[in-house]
Amino acid sequence: MIDAVDPFIGTEITSLPPQSGLAATWWWPKPQVGNTHPGATFPLGMVSACAYSGAYPTGYGQYDLSLEGVPSSIHDRQLASGFTHFQQSGTGAIRKYYNYFRVSPMIEPLDALGRTWDITEEHAEPGWYSATLDSGVTAEITVGPKSAVHRYTFPQHPNARIVIDFSLGGLSIPYGKTIPLRAHLESVSPGVASGQIVVEGTPLSVYIECDTPQWRQMLWYDRRLMPGGTRLDFDHIRPTTLRPFGLMWAGPSKPGQSLGLASVLSPEADLAPGRYGERPDDLSIELRIGFSLRGVEQAKQNLYDDCGEGQSRFSRRKERTQKTWRKALKTITVQTPSDDRQTVFSTALYHSLIKPCLAPSESPFWPADGPFAYDISTMWDIYRTQLPLLTLLMPERSVELANALLTICEEEGNFPIGYRMARGSDRFSRQGSALAHTFLADLCQLGLGGIDWDWALVHMSDDLRRTYGEEFLLRGEAHPITHTLDLAFGYWCTARVAQHLGDKTLVDQFSALSERWSNAFDTSTGLLKDSTYYEGSRYNYSFRLLHDMSGRIALSGGVDRFVAQLDEFFGYGAEPVTQLGNQPSAPEIVAGYALGRFEGLNNEPDMDAPWAYHYAGRPDRTAEIVHNIIHQQFSTGRGGLPGNDDSGGLSSWFVWASLGLFPVAGQNIFLVNAPSFSESSIATDGGPFIIRTRGFVEPEPGGKVQYVHSVELNGSPLERSWITGHELHRGGELVVTLAAEPSTWATEHVPPSHTPFAHTTTAPPARGDQP
Repeated sequence: MIDAVDPFIGTEITSLPPQSGLAATWWWPKPQVGNTHPGATFPLGMVSACAYSGAYPTGYGQYDLSLEGVPSSIHDRQLASGFTHFQQSGTGAIRKYYNYFRVSPMIEPLDALGRTWDITEEHAEPGWYSATLDSGVTAEITVGPKSAVHRYTFPQHPNARIVIDFSLGGLSIPYGKTIPLRAHLESVSPGVASGQIVVEGTPLSVYIECDTPQWRQMLWYDRRLMPGGTRLDFDHIRPTTLRPFGLMWAGPSKPGQSLGLASVLSPEADLAPGRYGERPDDLSIELRIGFSLRGVEQAKQNLYDDCGEGQSRFSRRKERTQKTWRKALKTITVQTPSDDRQTVFSTALYHSLIKPCLAPSESPFWPADGPFAYDISTMWDIYRTQLPLLTLLMPERSVELANALLTICEEEGNFPIGYRMARGSDRFSRQGSALAHTFLADLCQLGLGGIDWDWALVHMSDDLRRTYGEEFLLRGEAHPITHTLDLAFGYWCTARVAQHLGDKTLVDQFSALSERWSNAFDTSTGLLKDSTYYEGSRYNYSFRLLHDMSGRIALSGGVDRFVAQLDEFFGYGAEPVTQLGNQPSAPEIVAGYALGRFEGLNNEPDMDAPWAYHYAGRPDRTAEIVHNIIHQQFSTGRGGLPGNDDSGGLSSWFVWASLGLFPVAGQNIFLVNAPSFSESSIATDGGPFIIRTRGFVEPEPGGKVQYVHSVELNGSPLERSWITGHELHRGGELVVTLAAEPSTWATEHVPPSHTPFAHTTTAPPARGDQP
């Protein structure tokens, strides 16, 4: 699987074959770019590292800030002014821009620092990134959980240099810079330095080793060297007083000179024939950086824990990181004769496992050791698909993340909606409410150990009263109206934890409050009320999967009316639409939203809507829509994503949908659909869960849809269109028989709804079978 991953997918403007059929009717409101980067990463690790051009939003690439349509460019080609650390993955405008400690390999004078070089060659694999600059310098970077290791290969030159800029952060767009508040750096000994910058209120420390015993080591300020200087301190930095500062090693690069480095002459060298750097007249220099949010000494320990001590650690760290990636990517295998389809799937799985960043015992804001996490950057996307995937493939890491969320809530007063490596960074409450509750409810219902559920219930209960929760309790609804749905479901999820603990009073109280979801709807239309909507319209949020879907269908006027509304939303019978171009006008955007149309996974507020048909006994419709998404909205190449990947929210959707499953987050069930592979296998704690097919035909973009005709679970017929989390997590075999026409499978046995109180609207359909 690791050989099939292409980290460049999603790094450039969306470039897909022309859409046809249903897919041509979907309207894309958001930027048509994946916003990913190809840099070196470690599964759920603290650190990433990549070429830096200053472009939006990761610091890599060519684009300016864009909120809709086709992004504008700030560069016409791939450029780099160096290589930075800490990047987002697939997000949009989140305001915390990272890209700290830029390393620039140079053969120019220090005055040229900040210039850009053309990238003439570029390669990436999970855990490894390499780029050759037009200066002739080749960079290779790998990372560990809390470290980065660089290897630079220089051409012959009398004064080559490695320059680390401590002052740079953010992007090269208006208002995109991140200015350190305070900083200090120190030259410790030949080849060793340390320091700290305080950025966005967070102290980020480094311990640095550079294998250059014969090169000069110097501090610099405002692009001027400080001969003999061993320390720089800045107590107060403003944008108007900031001058670049940092550290440099400089010296000649001579033919055959190794300086005891990880050169191509080293027995550790892992460069295959023809790979960059394999030039016997070139000099390779290794730079190792340990990072910590708890001071220089811990950064030093993190470096040694990740890389060991001594010179020439690059190859060993790269091998260990790629071994970890191989293990992670082997958790799901699929069978397909198509190399392209294997690449798209493998890359989606890779993108799904980059974030959040788990950083145990690294919280800079409270002294206790234990789980800590950041880059929970788009909780409003990842809670539905990425976190359930993480829970299935790495349950122990999900428990670690859950405990980190609980600690954050205890220390800071609320569960995060978006949480970066920044103090006071949770500024995304308008996007959603009570999202951590969904994740915790899934873990509780699965019975995973390692979480104090009494502790969890206290914080889940308290968090529901904060921010929009007060309005919800006082008025029965909250605006933006989508928060009413969030909070009602948050109460339902919290009631599951209370039930687990035997607190009947809370179960009854919270179950009643969970019924307030219906207050969000206009009963005359069956759609959400007038309100403001985040990155969508009432339509994009009206068909989300609720805990009481039978009541939701009744509110629309019954099954037939609900299906008719879904059909209109997904474009059945509609004409193709014209997508937004570069710098679209306000009327164009308003007209697009007025279509009331599915966003086609260009954005994720309606990512679960295709499965709403299951609750109306129409899994055939789900099969049609999902088929068109999988085979028309994702592709190979740098433009292979339809929109922002959003920390793996988009990619994890693709993984689930390709397997023929979809998690109903918080409810411990997985909806069954037609798989897009003939066979797949998921490694679970209980053993492999294998999905086989009968009658499978290798699909094509725009080709015929395959429908489920029957399903067997562990040898027994499955008439219902879902399986439980327990059935999936303990392993087994699902056999799906497919055909070219719809069938009666699961038209009566719809997924369960949870309706503790009678509705006064039109009588709902059957509540569904309880497994």
